[in-house]
Amino acid sequence: MMINRVFDCSLIELPRIKNRTGNITAVENNIEIPFDIKRIFYLYDIPGGEDRGAHAHKECHQFLVAASGSFEVQLDDGKIKKTVSLNQPFVGLHIPPGIWASEVNFSSGAICLVLASHKYDEEDYIRNYKEFLDGIL
Repeated sequence: MMINRVFDCSLIELPRIKNRTGNITAVENNIEIPFDIKRIFYLYDIPGGEDRGAHAHKECHQFLVAASGSFEVQLDDGKIKKTVSLNQPFVGLHIPPGIWASEVNFSSGAICLVLASHKYDEEDYIRNYKEFLDGIL
């Protein structure tokens, strides 16, 4: 697993084409998003008070966007913890591998769009926090 720190996670403002009838944001591999996108999914209909995520990846990079509404991302590298708020559809959070991330405090109707560098592979997930800490400390 790569050793990354919460400071390696970065907020990236995406380009916007503004129009009185609505805005558009487009992203491309290795331009706005710092990796090749292999998978896209989104979280929605999250009940109030529920959390999502709570895992780390061994190799996969993720890019999270609040496509609608807002939520917070709690980042943890085993030594430092940081919370980032996402609430604009033109700002995303890049999370490199080796960071424990949890999405929390979803607003009503929030949609979390996730762009990932790898296809789904259960072997890439670290879902047990103690195992995560044992692997990096």
